[in-house]
Amino acid sequence: MSEPKLTPADLERFCRYLYDRTGMVYGESKRYYVERRLADRMRAVRERDFAAYFARLQADAGELVAFINAFTVNETYFYREDHQLRCLSANLLPELVRGRGAGDKVRIWSLPCSTGEEAYSIAIWLLENWPMVDAYHVEICGSDIDTAALAQARLGRYGERALSRLPAELVDRYFEAPFHGEREIIGDLKESVAFSPANLMEGSSLAPHGRFDVIFCRNVLIYFDDAARARAVDNLYTALQPGGFVCLGHSESMTRISDRFKLRRFADAVVYQRPEDDA
Repeated sequence: MSEPKLTPADLERFCRYLYDRTGMVYGESKRYYVERRLADRMRAVRERDFAAYFARLQADAGELVAFINAFTVNETYFYREDHQLRCLSANLLPELVRGRGAGDKVRIWSLPCSTGEEAYSIAIWLLENWPMVDAYHVEICGSDIDTAALAQARLGRYGERALSRLPAELVDRYFEAPFHGEREIIGDLKESVAFSPANLMEGSSLAPHGRFDVIFCRNVLIYFDDAARARAVDNLYTALQPGGFVCLGHSESMTRISDRFKLRRFADAVVYQRPEDDA
C-alpha cells in the first residue's frame, strides 16, 4: 500500500487529534513523517482509505494505543545526562531524607521512561553511589504512554548502543552474559523497578501513581507547544511531594513555562523544586 496523501484539511484534523491526546505538535513541516507512520498503521489494520482509518482510530481503543506507540520517539541510553544522577545522590536525596526515619519510603519517577534505560540507570547509580540506599525504602517507577516501549522495559534486554556509556564493570555486574548481541538486566535489579502506563498530558492517568520525591521528565517538553507544556508542567507539579524535585532535559527550562517551581542550582545540575510549604 502506498503512503496516504493527506489533504491540508485532513492533515490538520489528524494532527489536532494527535495533539489533544499526547501534546506532541505535528503539522505541514512534518508531513512526510506523519504520512509514513499513518501508512504503517493503515497497512497493519488493512485500511486503504484515510477517512475509514481515522473513523476506526476514534472508535477502537486498541488501535489508538498502537497509533500513539507508532508516533512516540524512544531515543535513550544508559547513564544519559549523568550529571543529574550525580546531583541526585550528592544533593537531592540527602536533602529529601533529612529528618526522615530509617526505612521511610523515597519515591523516584522516570516519566516518560521509554524502554527503561533511565529508570534502570537510576537504580544502578544509587546502588553504586548513594551510601544510604539501604537505609530507606527506595521505590523507582517508570511510566510511558508507549505500551510497546514499556513491554521492552519490563523485558530489560539491551544492545551495545544502549550500553555504550555504561562502564564495562557495571555492565558485567548488573547484566547477564551476552546472548544474541544483547544483555539482560539481572533479576534482582529488574524486580526493583516498576513500570506502568501514564500520559503526561492527562492528570487522571498520573494521579493513581501517587506523589513522588523526584521526577525525571527529560527531553519530552521540547515536542510540545506552549499550551501543552503548561498543562504537562501543572501535572508534574501535582505529582510531586511538597519539597520534591523535577529534572528536565539539558535543553529544557521551567522558567518560561511556570512560576510555581523554585529554581535550584547545584554543582552538577539545575533542577526545579515544588516549594516545601505548598501542601
